[in-house]
Amino acid sequence: MTALPTRASAFWSLVFRTNYRLIRFVDPLIRPIVARRMPGLGRIVEVGCVGRRSGRRRTVLVTLLTVDGSGYVGHPNGPAPWTRNIESAGWVDVDPPAPAGSRCAAVELLAGPERDAVIRATWRQQPFPANFLYRAAGRHVAAVGVYFRLEPLHEGAPAV
Repeated sequence: MTALPTRASAFWSLVFRTNYRLIRFVDPLIRPIVARRMPGLGRIVEVGCVGRRSGRRRTVLVTLLTVDGSGYVGHPNGPAPWTRNIESAGWVDVDPPAPAGSRCAAVELLAGPERDAVIRATWRQQPFPANFLYRAAGRHVAAVGVYFRLEPLHEGAPAV
């Protein structure tokens, strides 16, 4: 496959910021559905790790993407507080579990074919209408998005 074209966009940055504010507003309504594993939200999972500044447990709902049997999480609009926490901790708890398990090492993806495949997967795996938004903003997401591969975490992992 060819590499995704990239171009950061002030317009798409604003669109994503606005949409994620709306998502934070409905988050309390979605969490019980995710916790009960009720149908309708598909790939939505809760990820958590320790905050890089507070040291307290922080969680967020995200879409668990799968490409070639591996699990991925990320943010389309560049670094966000939760992606910075994951980057700092180096691991994440996933509920319900990812293909790699409940606690996973989080490896940030650099530009390249793997990251491009994950971004393309958002076009198919994000719930409606986010899948259309991600596809329309593909060049922006390819330029600034932050994505992590979830890998099995070895024994002796930090506990939260």
